[in-house]
Amino acid sequence: MPGPAEDFIVMPDIPSITVSLEPAQNALNSLLLLVRAEETSGLGDWVVCTAAALTPEERKMHDLVLIGFHYALLPEQTWSSFPAYIDHLAACDPIALRDRMLETYARFRPLSGEECSEMCDEPVAVDTEAMLASADAYVDFLRERFDGPHMDEEREARAYTYAIDPPAMQELIVTHLRKMWAEHLAPEWKRVEPMLQDAVRAFGQVDFSAMSRLEAARLVTSQALKDEHWERMLEKARRVIFVPSAHVGPYLGKFWAGDSLWIMFGARLPAGVQFDAPDLSRAEIIVRLNALADDNRLRILKLIAERGEQRSQDIMKRLELSQSATSRHLKQLSATGYLTERRCNGAKCYELDQERIKDTLRAVEIFLMGS
Repeated sequence: MPGPAEDFIVMPDIPSITVSLEPAQNALNSLLLLVRAEETSGLGDWVVCTAAALTPEERKMHDLVLIGFHYALLPEQTWSSFPAYIDHLAACDPIALRDRMLETYARFRPLSGEECSEMCDEPVAVDTEAMLASADAYVDFLRERFDGPHMDEEREARAYTYAIDPPAMQELIVTHLRKMWAEHLAPEWKRVEPMLQDAVRAFGQVDFSAMSRLEAARLVTSQALKDEHWERMLEKARRVIFVPSAHVGPYLGKFWAGDSLWIMFGARLPAGVQFDAPDLSRAEIIVRLNALADDNRLRILKLIAERGEQRSQDIMKRLELSQSATSRHLKQLSATGYLTERRCNGAKCYELDQERIKDTLRAVEIFLMGS
């Protein structure tokens, strides 16, 4: 008689760090970016143009599906294509689909003071009946866990009408995603997929075995990732899958599913790898130059270059910019690497990264002149 299964069955060795195309997560992230297009500068042209082309009612519906039902949409595994994943959603049990969303909400700890809500590591018991007793009860439950910028009470009250009718919720999700894919994303995916595949192949030449999770993340994303939140997430995940995106610009996106973490980053070539992919080189240069192609962002960089490290409030006052505009510009300049950010006396302070400026100019010179 054979012994325990582990004595004669060898499980495949799954790398804990990979760079992969991930069509379902990639497409879903691109659709999510449409929701943030008006408030975030530096996103890809497809995001900006597609968001602008949507009617107000289409934008409202898109926000409901992608944000209101966000945790029902997240893929929990790799899929061969986005349409294949939509077909999977259509075949799911509608109550199980709805309950997956509610169970994820329940795992968020209630907000405490100025702290951000974080997800519990262990499953949390869900009183679905109490949560869905009324629209007010549903909205109150979410308000306890999500802060102002992430909490739209009108949207969540509308989402409630579908949460209490899971088949209608499933039908809305599937119909909307198929429409967005057919009308907007399918031709764009066909255009950018070869470039994204090049990024995957280029990063396939990188040996991550001797790197910590944080070191690997910094290499892949080309970002400092000094926030302790990133280090905690990276270490908590059993698998970290980096996904090159043609649309995220200088920013990062992330999806949690089970014990796996997917991180979306702007498609690029890894430093030190010999790989001929002019489309990737051009894409990265466009992201970097986009951050410089604005008078106010150039003024911010010049101010910091002349005066040294500056607090965000001082930048806002000296350049007579609104708080929202200042925040938007600083976010893009930091994500692109031109500014380094740190906390100083309760405020955010920014300093110029001169090497990043020089590196951008060198990248343009090499791309155009080959030297």
